[in-house]
Formats: sequence, structure tokens, C-alpha cells
Amino acid sequence: MDPASEPGELELRFGAGRISLDLVLTVGERWRRSFERLRTPADLATWLELSGLASPAPGVSAAELAAARELREAIFHLARSTMDGRAAARGDLDVVNGWAARPDAAPVLRRLGTSGLLPSSRPVDAALATVARDAVRLFGGPLAARVRECAAPDCSALFLDESRAGARRWCSMTACGNRSKVAAYRRRKTSPTAGPASSRPAHVVRRSPVATRRKERA
Repeated sequence: MDPASEPGELELRFGAGRISLDLVLTVGERWRRSFERLRTPADLATWLELSGLASPAPGVSAAELAAARELREAIFHLARSTMDGRAAARGDLDVVNGWAARPDAAPVLRRLGTSGLLPSSRPVDAALATVARDAVRLFGGPLAARVRECAAPDCSALFLDESRAGARRWCSMTACGNRSKVAAYRRRKTSPTAGPASSRPAHVVRRSPVATRRKERA
């Protein structure tokens, strides 16, 4: 464990909406500490198995770990360029395109309703090629405009906004979204401008003095 990390921080995260963005999630807090979740070849092997790109977990070399990190950073830079409206750096394009040109993990239909991947003699390379091809499809199409960064002030996770309105703000509603809502509620409760709520029942209607006097004269 990283002695500077907090409990659970080094756990591998998924759910970004695309496998290429899931790989980007293997770095945490890019805005501050930028800590590594793929610290060892074994961590990458676990990520590949949990992502469904390799089964069982393959053996991973130090060189393959370095290659995965390089691809991850290229994908991250492409995402940032897309969100910032900047042209992509040639080096990042070359890394992604280079991996996308390699043979990827071939899908196989096990039976109706169940699919998998054909065994490969180079499972790590095949998995990284699959990730790179996903990045090509993502950033080369209209969904690139739906790549977001989590709005939580203590999170920088990228995700694909697949909401109908295209207004999703949080990487996870059960995590960052919920924490933000709770924090906003507490701020409203403790705000000095928030006066006490009226104790009068909502259904009681106050009569004006004029209306009361008219009723008394009737």
C-alpha cells in the first residue's frame, strides 16, 4: 500500500462508460496527488481480468506495464484536448493509433447469451489494442463531446455522459453526487440567511382585516 493513500483509494475503479476511460481511472486525484493504481505488473493483470479483457489474469511484464501506462496517458490527454477544445498532440495520436493497429482480443460466442474472448498468445497486447480501438471510436465520433470530468471538488474522474439531457455532472450519483447533495443540504441548513420555517400549517388561509370586517357587517 502507498503510505500516503487513504483506505480504498488504491482500489481499481470502473464505470466510466467506456473501457478506454476506465483505464484512465487507474490514476487518482490528477488535480492534486495524481497517485498510481497500477503500481505493479500484478495490478495491471488484475485490472485486465476485472475489465473482462483477459481471463484468467495474464502474466504481465514490467515493459507491458509501462506500455499500458503510456497508452493510458495518451488517452487522458486526448480526453483533455477534447474537453478543452484543443487540437490533439501528435504524440498522443501516434500512441493510440499504434496500439489500435495491432490485433485486438477477438470475441467468441460461447453459447446464445454468453460471449467471451479467444485466447491470445499475447493477451496483454491484445487487451491494450482493444482499449486503443475503443479510444479511436470514442474520440473519432460524436460521443467525444459527451466526455466529462466529475464536478465534485475532490474528484477528477472522467466519464461518458450518456444521460438524455447531456447534463450529468458526477462520475457516480451514489458516490460524488450523493456527497455533493448532502454537503449542499448541510450548507442550506446552517446558512445564517435561512430563517426558521413557518409553523403555520400550509392549508390555513389568513384573512385580511378588511375581509373580516365585511364578514362581521354582513
